[in-house]
Amino acid sequence: MIKLVECPRDAMQGLQTFIPTAQKVRYLNQLLRVGFHTLDFGSFVSPKAVPQMSDTVEVLEQLDWQKSKTRLLAIVANLRGAEEAMRHEGVTYIGFPLSISDTFQQRNTNKSVVRAMDTVKDIQELCTRHGKLQVVYISMGFGNPYGDPYSEDLVVEFTGRLKEEGIQIVSLADTVGLATPQQVTRLFGALSAAFPDIELGVHLHSRPEQVVAKVKAAVESGCRRIDGAIKGFGGCPMAQDELVGNIPTEKIIGWLEEQGMETGVNAAELVEAVRLAAEIFPKH
Repeated sequence: MIKLVECPRDAMQGLQTFIPTAQKVRYLNQLLRVGFHTLDFGSFVSPKAVPQMSDTVEVLEQLDWQKSKTRLLAIVANLRGAEEAMRHEGVTYIGFPLSISDTFQQRNTNKSVVRAMDTVKDIQELCTRHGKLQVVYISMGFGNPYGDPYSEDLVVEFTGRLKEEGIQIVSLADTVGLATPQQVTRLFGALSAAFPDIELGVHLHSRPEQVVAKVKAAVESGCRRIDGAIKGFGGCPMAQDELVGNIPTEKIIGWLEEQGMETGVNAAELVEAVRLAAEIFPKH
């Protein structure tokens, strides 16, 4: 079964108007009832860098994660954030964005790719000690608009280095929506063949007309973990000025079910989550 990762954190983080904590809690608790494998609920990062996530601890304290089969994932940008995440029992996954692009790594985490790789190692040691799992997102995994060196071979090389550090879950992030279905097929085909023991995921941003083709290409080429956001809200505020939205979760689920694949999703709870998203997000 494909592991579905719902990403309300990614949908919220770029919004200019702060969503009240109570509304976040209401929405996230509804998502916990849907039946996703993982919920990317918040981030332990500087409130100056991402003001929308400044209440992550307060939100976490009010989530009904104990009653849900869904596991929580939090994004961190440095070792200090990872140390904070370790203090919270409800957090299973620690997500770290490792970019192939030095320019974007500086914009996103204020460090070089070399230093970011050192951070990955430090976080992995923490995760091992505390019984948590690190998910490394290879951001700009399908190219970048900054002119930094990029090749699909470089993605394979980065993944190999992550494997050497004990990383078990690697997700390719199409941070600014550059990927084509053909590229998705090539990359996941190469990675699946080279690293059969790594759980490969994808975090796609996409124009609406390319969503199904990209999801199809990823799944058929070995992807087993797909990030989405209800109604396609979101985009990376550290990337280009024009945000390219996330893959709509509803479209991912629809396509998977058309292929006869189980999703583990409660349809009625999903309908309510979509209704809540439509109510909350347009106001912010």
